[in-house]
Amino acid sequence: MKNLFAFISLMALLTFGAVNTVNALGIADGQEQVVNAADMEQSEAVDTTAQPVDSVAKAEAPAPILEEEVIKKESFNQLLKRYFIQGDARFMAFVLLALILGLALVIERVIYLNLATTNTKKLLANIESSLASGGVESAKDICRDTRGPVASIFYQGLMRYDEGLESVEKSIIAYGSVAMAQLEKGLSWISLFIALAPMLGFMGTVIGMIQAFDKIEAVGDINPTIVAGGIKVALLTTVFGLIVAIILQIFYNYLVSKVDNLVNDMEDSSISFMDILAANKK
Repeated sequence: MKNLFAFISLMALLTFGAVNTVNALGIADGQEQVVNAADMEQSEAVDTTAQPVDSVAKAEAPAPILEEEVIKKESFNQLLKRYFIQGDARFMAFVLLALILGLALVIERVIYLNLATTNTKKLLANIESSLASGGVESAKDICRDTRGPVASIFYQGLMRYDEGLESVEKSIIAYGSVAMAQLEKGLSWISLFIALAPMLGFMGTVIGMIQAFDKIEAVGDINPTIVAGGIKVALLTTVFGLIVAIILQIFYNYLVSKVDNLVNDMEDSSISFMDILAANKK
């Protein structure tokens, strides 16, 4: 219909232009009648297409903005904020609290584990050279000036150096267990929030469904508008609970892998440390 209207309009413009040209040149009366007849045909064509023009105008009228179009224009943060508010603050606040506390523990553990990382090869080389040049006290100074649990373990071993290698080994094992516990500190709380966040979301789901059925019972009729509010709250709390659990789970796995690497480094470096002490005893 749009193509037909465009074609008719184009023909009308061409005809109107031709008529003006003919009138300007002063063509004969017979030709003027032909032109007038063409004008009448043009007006009739426009009248016959008046109804399609209205329909085309209506079709081209701006449609009302749908909610989906508004959602597409929103940024991710705005969309997240809007859904969080719609999820009912009574339930979403607990999910948010689990996320905040979990992330606080994650940040503390990340900082601690990064500070606990030591270049063990360089430390062992410095200890070996200190034992050869300055004795045990010089090696102790190296350990005191080095940050991290590995240096602390070596320092405890050097404290028992005069009592024999067996005492040194026992001291390293005992203090190594303490250092490993310090590395794993707080991971159990993060694991708790990982399990707690979806549970809080599911609790909001159950309560939202109960509210929906209460409205159905009060009205005495199953109306989608009445039920939609409670179901929406239920679904939003579940979604946010799962999002919090996923975020914390990713950080938890990173921290666990970091702790495992540090523990393996502590064990390997302790074996090398004992070899250095044994070679220095000879």
